[in-house]
Amino acid sequence: MAAHGIPEEVLRNEELIKELEAVAKDSALLNGVLMRTKESPNSSEVVTYAPFTLFPSPVPTVLFHQALAIATHFNRLIDRVSQNSRFLEEALTSTIKVDNFTAKLFNIYRQVQQEPQDTAIVLGLNRSDYMVDYTDGKEALKQIEINTIAASFGGLSSRTPNVHRHILKVANRLKESKLILDNNPAAGLAKGLAMAWELYGSKRAVVMVLVEDIQRNIYDHRYVENELWARNICVIRRQFEDVSKNGSLDQNKRLFIDGQEIAVVYFRNGYMPQNYRSEQSWEARLMIERSCAAKCPDISTHLVGTKKIQQELARPGVLESFFPDEPETVTRIRATFAGLYSLDMGEEGDHNVDMALAKPDQFVLKPQREGGGNNIYGDEICCVLKGMKNKTERTAYILMDKIKPLPTLNYLCRMGDPLRLNMCLSELGAFGVYVRRGTEMLMNECVGHLLRTKNSEHADGGVASGVAVLDNPLLI
Repeated sequence: MAAHGIPEEVLRNEELIKELEAVAKDSALLNGVLMRTKESPNSSEVVTYAPFTLFPSPVPTVLFHQALAIATHFNRLIDRVSQNSRFLEEALTSTIKVDNFTAKLFNIYRQVQQEPQDTAIVLGLNRSDYMVDYTDGKEALKQIEINTIAASFGGLSSRTPNVHRHILKVANRLKESKLILDNNPAAGLAKGLAMAWELYGSKRAVVMVLVEDIQRNIYDHRYVENELWARNICVIRRQFEDVSKNGSLDQNKRLFIDGQEIAVVYFRNGYMPQNYRSEQSWEARLMIERSCAAKCPDISTHLVGTKKIQQELARPGVLESFFPDEPETVTRIRATFAGLYSLDMGEEGDHNVDMALAKPDQFVLKPQREGGGNNIYGDEICCVLKGMKNKTERTAYILMDKIKPLPTLNYLCRMGDPLRLNMCLSELGAFGVYVRRGTEMLMNECVGHLLRTKNSEHADGGVASGVAVLDNPLLI
């Protein structure tokens, strides 16, 4: 059974689909839904359209608005957790013993904790991702994860609504075309960056976007950057190596790169172990964290995005400790949690390992990684867990209930791939932005959404990893 969206007689009209394919790809290019090619990832001489669905995918209206409405509560939760050093230390103790990447991040966190900044500017640009779970005939919004660093596609998703509106008009589906909502996360993300820049208080200072060496997804960055340029805020792009070679702190911990003072560091890199190619990369990260520049995210907020923290927040009583006088907020956040289970050593972890081995198809095994394509499913869970059943290595993972979404029929437009009708699954993201200085929260908003869709044959993976494609919700 598939969720109701575009009628099947439209989806199976081969003549119409062939016409729409050409229209759709041209529309994506005209609207700037762009990526660089795999062959020339660092050159804009040749570009292509970013992969996208031919039609928008159905999303229940009530659940869509639930995801957006709860974004400001997740902003506050992320911020409060990031300020609770005791909770972070206790929650990550087992993980940092066996996960070297998280341990290195935590080591930087411990160092900067020794140099507190009372009026530090805290900037959060995050994205909370969900799927619609269909169990026993009921639909519910369930959270996949929170991305607190390098949350992507706020730029390109600002351009996709016009593409699907145009496709639907050409297909003579005017009614559906009017159901595609305006969406401009790029402007909202830039609003947060601009506020942090203003709070820094130097018009000469610049925003530095910290980027990878491979930059296929540069146009997603550029939309946010151009919003800043429109506000007369100077933006530079640098890599860890640039910071290591040409960066310095003055006596007031102001950060300078190539002689330019940095007001805000916007991380679009640094979320995976391979992003740190040498010890100099880690030294550059520490230099940035020690500086008085606003970091997006700072190291504590980065750690909040780990899967272990996600699992610990789902424990009974933990949300209540962060919202002691807000039972409604606790209820709304907890309603989105899927079952999350610790694999720490001990009786509880042993029970959860046995539970996963008995019914592996009901769970997902998650390491402390971002970027898509890292999770473990099905029989592979047994292979991995059997090898470390009684070893501390298992504590590098958490276990989560597998969400059961209802598939939809759609076409995935991807360069070089023939267009064919697929059974697809979608994931909805809500972008949250907050700015705090000292104890005062100055901005807390949901600034837009992202829908990504993939062939249901693929268990895991995002757009950047080449599995999912960009989409728009068709509210039903």
